[in-house]
Amino acid sequence: MSHALIIGGGPAGLMATQMLAEAGHAVTLAEAKPSLGRKFLMAGKSGLNLTMAEGLDAFIARYNTPALAPMVSAFGPEQVQAWAGSLGQELFTGSTLRVFPKAMKSSPLLRAWLTHLGSMDVTVKTRHRWTGWQGQDACFDTPDGPVTLPADVTVLAMGGASWARLGSDGAWAPLLAQTGAPVTPFEPSNSGLSVDWSPHMAGQFGAPVKAGLLRAGGAESRGEFVITQKGLEGAGLYALTPAIRRGAALTFDAVPHWSRAETAAKLARPRGKESLANHLRKTLGLKPPQRALLQEFARPLPADPNALAKLVKAIPIAHAGLRPIDEAISTTGGAAWEGVDDTLMLKARPGTYLAGEMLDWDAPTGGYLITACLATGRWAGLAAAARLAG
Repeated sequence: MSHALIIGGGPAGLMATQMLAEAGHAVTLAEAKPSLGRKFLMAGKSGLNLTMAEGLDAFIARYNTPALAPMVSAFGPEQVQAWAGSLGQELFTGSTLRVFPKAMKSSPLLRAWLTHLGSMDVTVKTRHRWTGWQGQDACFDTPDGPVTLPADVTVLAMGGASWARLGSDGAWAPLLAQTGAPVTPFEPSNSGLSVDWSPHMAGQFGAPVKAGLLRAGGAESRGEFVITQKGLEGAGLYALTPAIRRGAALTFDAVPHWSRAETAAKLARPRGKESLANHLRKTLGLKPPQRALLQEFARPLPADPNALAKLVKAIPIAHAGLRPIDEAISTTGGAAWEGVDDTLMLKARPGTYLAGEMLDWDAPTGGYLITACLATGRWAGLAAAARLAG
């Protein structure tokens, strides 16, 4: 019987394992951590956004990499939902088209998945950290010392470079580069911002900012974000990471439902002895976090209603860049697409395939990330199975 080796126990590696095992091949799944799916479990801590219930064209358009289109077309939102259903997981669609398991958490889905894999010829080896190759064999550091594992085909699915404590540390990049495969530098994606706050902002730490509009480099986001001690975090901000990474200026429109002229007209109302903060609250309905951001980034505030309206509609968010890469939800960079063929096989090492966030692609947080990991894992697993069959 042909034997396959999967390195990496996240969604991409588990899906590649499923494809090869269901094709009748013996599979060894090696994972560096003591258990499988650690980042997958963390993703479901506040509700597992598995995929999105939107049309395939709109869904694919959210990725920055055309090379992903065939894989996501073959295993997109509908197929992901059907797959979860096959594992006994009931799903529901929220008002924002996000699809969640009814249990909300990742753990029931992961348990069902591992039970399914355990019913086939799959051997799991945890605490096996990949250290490269020795001829055709893969080398690992383990608690019992170095070991090698042979395989007829190998799928590498070791994640990107964020959340090192959960297993995605990017340590594989130099090892892959030694084969001659092109590797691009990692950069944070779906990341927060570092801000050196003035002391008056301390009272806003932990406060959510809602009902506004963030803009950067021609892109817009209406999602919520949070003021933290270190800066800004939240889904509304994460969507603009690519533009911010390119150096685009970030602004916040505190009243996107009004034009600048309408805003100026409201601000022109007499305020008498009322403080400017109260005037902003009463005329524009600005909440304390919005007023605090205006004061932080636009002091001194102009008295002229037109000039003040211009600022309220585009508060300039001064920041010190994206948060460190290990705090990001995901990364861009990694194995370059020119290093793999259309089956995701490494050109520099035939019989070895890549999947998941090891590949250089970018997507918004939530269902887009997980779906692409599942889709590329499936694609690589089917290609590896076809090679064994051939």
